[in-house]
Amino acid sequence: MKNTIYHITPGVKWENAKLTQSYRADSLDTEGFIHCSTESQLIKTANKFFQNQRGLVLLHIDETKVKAEIKYEPADNDLFPHIYGELNIDAVSQVRDLEPDATGFFNLGNG
Repeated sequence: MKNTIYHITPGVKWENAKLTQSYRADSLDTEGFIHCSTESQLIKTANKFFQNQRGLVLLHIDETKVKAEIKYEPADNDLFPHIYGELNIDAVSQVRDLEPDATGFFNLGNG
């Protein structure tokens, strides 16, 4: 979907965000932004950083509704979307469970 970026987070963290109406990834405090991926980057990101992790959700984020600044910045020979501030939860258009397969990896067919 055009204008959609993606963020992977533990389901518990998303549930807490719904209570406060705002989402903060740990990276916002440590790096100054929330890491996101485009659709084509998503599976590679999931397998690189979240292998074997369970209880994750995938946030579908409508870029046009994000109140904080979004910058596309270089990493791993690609440009990744980074959100420079808290994510307003009304910018999240869909939340899906994201679970690895039996080998601990993610693919387009699961989640």
